[in-house]
Amino acid sequence: MSLLSRYVMRNVIGYTLLVLLVLAVLNGLYLLISQQDEVGVGNYTGVSALMYVGLNLPQTAFDMLPIASLIGALLSLGNLARSLELVVIRAAGVSVVRIGAWVFGAGVLLMAATWALGEYVAPPLEQYAREMKTFQKFQDYSMAGNRAAWAKDGDTILSVQRQSAENSFGGVYVFQFDAQRRLLSVGKAGNASIDKQNRWTLGDYRQSKVENDRIVPEQHASATLETNLSAEFLGLAAIKPDAMPVRALTGYIAHLKRNGLDANSAEAAMWARIARTVAVSIIVVLAVPFAFGPMRSTGTGARTVVGIMVGVLFLLLARLMDSSGAIFDLPPIVVGWTPTVVLALITGVAVSRVR
Repeated sequence: MSLLSRYVMRNVIGYTLLVLLVLAVLNGLYLLISQQDEVGVGNYTGVSALMYVGLNLPQTAFDMLPIASLIGALLSLGNLARSLELVVIRAAGVSVVRIGAWVFGAGVLLMAATWALGEYVAPPLEQYAREMKTFQKFQDYSMAGNRAAWAKDGDTILSVQRQSAENSFGGVYVFQFDAQRRLLSVGKAGNASIDKQNRWTLGDYRQSKVENDRIVPEQHASATLETNLSAEFLGLAAIKPDAMPVRALTGYIAHLKRNGLDANSAEAAMWARIARTVAVSIIVVLAVPFAFGPMRSTGTGARTVVGIMVGVLFLLLARLMDSSGAIFDLPPIVVGWTPTVVLALITGVAVSRVR
């Protein structure tokens, strides 16, 4: 790696991190202001609100990195162009394609950071923030807002009304069916807990069995239920697929398919998450034709506006594909990858036209 390539890559990454810091702070201030109405409910204090905002900052960084990368690349290359450093680099015999390759190298590093944030840092911290806030505000809470979390495992369907601790639940309904999908029994447990082997212990369990043409009621102080569903999985059931890391989505998709459930939305979310991460390495290259073209002598404000506009258009296309996929029953891989492929085509054409 040459000295020039390191210099260009360092500039792109440095400006991107600076832009990301500004966007994260602005988003954090907005999130903190939105928490003021909830401060004072239960044990949720101002310090708790600050912790909640801080724990959500990695997710904010993950969401903002594509736009921040483009704005950072526009600012860094624009400043290099205005100071005539790009002219000197071109005069030294470096082609536009080679400069684009250097910028792409910076994008690959930013893509790796995006992947690490989205897979290993942001999801657990965001989930912990959500749990911390809820446990401090309420003694119990519904896992899916005002609705229960539903999960299917083989011939058993579970409905969990609330969660009171990591492995403790309340208001658990158990529906059991036979191979022909005929209802065998309906049960309700006042409380339930799950051990490390995913064995459910149901307390204050009342069950109604369907036998021939009659209903047989039963009541037990406790009962045991064998299932593959874990407390961690039920936590997934309360989270939107687009908020899950890829490794969790793969397991979730496999579970849906194994039980004959629709996995299209989860698959589309998985491909979109992968494609959005890859897009970070491509979107920075889009700044190259701007640096050599119409924005060579423009100011910082104009470049920032252009970066925001391109980022918003990219996000709008992604949302449009999500809606179109549900309406026209498009393959999930098409829904997830179309915005990134379109971005790659536009970037390739724009760079090829630079002289």
